[in-house]
Amino acid sequence: MAVRISGVNIPEEKRIEIALTYVFGIGNVTSNIILKTAKIDPNKRTKDLTADEVSAIQGVIDRNYTIEGDLRREITNSIKRLRDINTWRGSRHTKKLPIHGRSKTNSRTIRGNVRRSAGSGRKPTAQKT
Repeated sequence: MAVRISGVNIPEEKRIEIALTYVFGIGNVTSNIILKTAKIDPNKRTKDLTADEVSAIQGVIDRNYTIEGDLRREITNSIKRLRDINTWRGSRHTKKLPIHGRSKTNSRTIRGNVRRSAGSGRKPTAQKT
């Protein structure tokens, strides 16, 4: 039986500590806090959880954390607010450029990995005839 927590199928063969990180908004630290609050062993496999333990985990998450769709909506709204008030960060989001840091090197993935130094994109020499 697949375990569903907050609308996400959790892998059954993994330890519950790791499996919880498949939910958007829950990382390693948060996962450990949730399990400590619910009094569940982090080394337990997901398939070995009882229905009571799953509902305990779900209860802790529902009471204390914003996850999945709500969190995505919150992030989208904050980015939209930055764009609307014409901040620097908002304009960088609009142009799909890095928001912080060195844009010369850090934006290569956005720019399609363009390297404009000598010899980096040089064509091979012509073949002998």
